[in-house]
Amino acid sequence: MTDENLVRGIGRWDLTAIAINTIIGAGIFGLPAKVQALIGSYSLIAFVLCAVIIGFIVLCYAEVSSRFSSTGGPYLYAKEAFGSVVGFEVGWLYWIVRVTTFAANCNLFITYLGFFIPSANEGAVRIAFITLVLLIITIVNFIGVRESTVMTNIFTIGKIVPLLIFVAVGLFFLQPANFSFAGVPEYGTFSSAVLLLIYAFVGFEAAVIPTGETKDPEKNVPFAILTALGIVAVLYILIQIVSIGTLPELAQSQRPLADAATVFLGEFGAAFITIGALISIFGNLNVGVLSATRLLFGMSEQKELPAVLARTHERFKTPYISILLTAVVVLILTIQSSFITALTIATITRLLVYATTCLALPVFRRRSDLPAAPFSAPLGVAAAMLSFGLIIWLLTNVDFAKEGIAIVIAAAIGLIIFAGVRMFGVPTSGAQT
Repeated sequence: MTDENLVRGIGRWDLTAIAINTIIGAGIFGLPAKVQALIGSYSLIAFVLCAVIIGFIVLCYAEVSSRFSSTGGPYLYAKEAFGSVVGFEVGWLYWIVRVTTFAANCNLFITYLGFFIPSANEGAVRIAFITLVLLIITIVNFIGVRESTVMTNIFTIGKIVPLLIFVAVGLFFLQPANFSFAGVPEYGTFSSAVLLLIYAFVGFEAAVIPTGETKDPEKNVPFAILTALGIVAVLYILIQIVSIGTLPELAQSQRPLADAATVFLGEFGAAFITIGALISIFGNLNVGVLSATRLLFGMSEQKELPAVLARTHERFKTPYISILLTAVVVLILTIQSSFITALTIATITRLLVYATTCLALPVFRRRSDLPAAPFSAPLGVAAAMLSFGLIIWLLTNVDFAKEGIAIVIAAAIGLIIFAGVRMFGVPTSGAQT
C-alpha cells in the first residue's frame, strides 16, 4: 500500500485554507474574554507573544515537512528522527488530540446552535444533531479529498468574512478608555494566560498530515502553514483590539465576540457572529476528520497499525476504513463529553508533539542520507532550540498531577498497541484497493 492509491488533489491555496480552518476553530470565540479576565489589556501582548512562539515552531515544521512527500506529518518526522517507538507514540497521541478536540468543538457547535434552536443541546435532540453533523462530514470525506477541500475552502471564506466585518466595523467604535496597562500582571498569571491562549493558535499541523494528497508538497506545505499563521495572527490581534475597545465588560462575557458585535451592530450583530462561529467550528470539524483519518492511514502504511486502515476505496480513492473508525470513535466521545473536557489535555499533548518536530530539525540537518530540505528555516538550529525552550516554558505552567495523568495513560495504551502489533505482526493482505 502506498500513497499512489491516493489522489494528489490538494493545491497550495487549498492547503492554506486547511491550515486556517484548523487554527481558527472555537478558541477565538471564547478565549478573548478569558485572557482579558486574567491579565486585562496585557492580553494584547499575550496574543503577540503566542504568535511569536507558534511562529518559531511553524518555521521548524516548514523545514522538516519540506523533506517529506508521504502522508503522516509529525508521526513520520518523529519516526525518521528518533525511531519507531517515538514515532508511534507521537502518531498515537496526535490522533487522540484530533478526535478529542473534534468532540470538544462539536459540543461547542451544538451549544452555539442553541442560540437559534434552544433545545439543540438537550437529550435526544443533542444526540441527533451531533450524529447529523458527523454524518455530513464523514460522507464528504468519504467521497473524496477534493470534495473535502472544496468544503474547507467554502468554510474558510465563510468563517473569515464575519470576523473581517467584525474588525472592519468595530475599529470605528473603539473607546480608548477601555485600554489600561496600569498594574502589570504577575509572572505566573501572565504565563498561564499565554498557555491558555496557545489553544487559539494550534492546529496548523493538520495541514502537514495529508502530504500524500498534496500537490508539490515540498514547496506548498511550508508556504501554506507560514501564510496561514501570518493571516491568523494579524486577524486575532485585531479581534482582541476590537473586543477590548468596544466591550468594557469583556472579562465577564460568555460570548465575547457576539456581545462586542451587539455594541456596534445591535442584535443583528450577535446573530451574525453566532452564524460565523457555527461556520468556523463546522469547517474546523471537517479538517479535523481529514487529518485524523490520514494519520491512521499513514501509520498503517508504515505497518505500525493493522493494514486494513490503509485500504482505499476503489472509486473514491479515500482511506474509508480509517474514516469510518474515526467517525465511530468521535461519535462516542462527543456524546459522552463536554467542550471543556479535552482542551487543556489537547494543548499539552500538542506541545509535546511540537517538541519532537522541533528537535527533529537539527537531527535531519546532521544526516547525510537525507536529501536537502527545499525550505531552509531562518536561524535553523537556533530556531529549533528556541522553540523547544519556549515549549518547556509553557509546560512549566501545567499541573501534571491533575492533567498529566490522562496523557500518561494514553501513552501507555499506545505502547501496548505498539507492542501488540510488533508481537503479532501486521498482515499485508487487504491493504490494497
